[in-house]
This record gives sequence, structure tokens and C-alpha cells, in this order.
Amino acid sequence: MIAALLLAAAVTVVDGDTLRIDGERIRLLGIDAPEIHGCRKGRVCVPGDGNASKRSLEAMMDGRVSVQRVGQDRYGRTLAQVYVGGRNVACEQIRRGQAVYVERWDNGGVLAADCRLLRSIEPML
Repeated sequence: MIAALLLAAAVTVVDGDTLRIDGERIRLLGIDAPEIHGCRKGRVCVPGDGNASKRSLEAMMDGRVSVQRVGQDRYGRTLAQVYVGGRNVACEQIRRGQAVYVERWDNGGVLAADCRLLRSIEPML
């Protein structure tokens, strides 16, 4: 897919793995971040501090944002690879320990290929 470069887009970080860009909800491909409001009963959630994960992603949102859309999830959110200043923010969230790689959510290993420079990408969920 062709990446869209967003120079003056309004970017809001929803949580550690979801953004809103000019009103479009974008779920970062292949990662899961801790929940901000805790894990609902009956779910398996990534451990950690959801607010810290959100702050980590917010800190990266300074620069040119490029979005490579790859589809939609069951909630109607756009699944995408998002780059800021040429850096894949999902890879960076994993590297910082603010999200985990989820192989079954990585359409064809797209994220794993992009994050090769990470020492290890282990399927976590």
C-alpha cells in the first residue's frame, strides 16, 4: 500500500497502541499495549502501566507522520504501520517495553520484518 504523509495532521494518542489522526482511529499493526483502565474480566491483557505506554507513544508524535494502511480490525479501526520521522512507532513501543509483539495480529509478518533491528521479537499472546 502507499503510505500517506500527513504534515499538518491532528494526532491524538488514545492509548499505547491506538491513535486518532484527523478523526480516523488507527490501531498499530502487530502490537498490544497495557490497558489504561485495567483488564476487563475474562480477557487476557498485557501487563504494565497503560498510562506510561500512552505517554511513551505521545512522546514520539513530534514530526512528520506517515501512515501505511493495511486493513481494518473488527472494531472498524484502521490497521496501519505508523512512522514518525521515518521511525516505526510500533517497533519503538516494543523496544521501550511499552507494548508486546503479537504475531497473530501481524498481517503476514509485516511488522516483524520492519522491526528486524530489535534484538528479539517474541510472540507474546
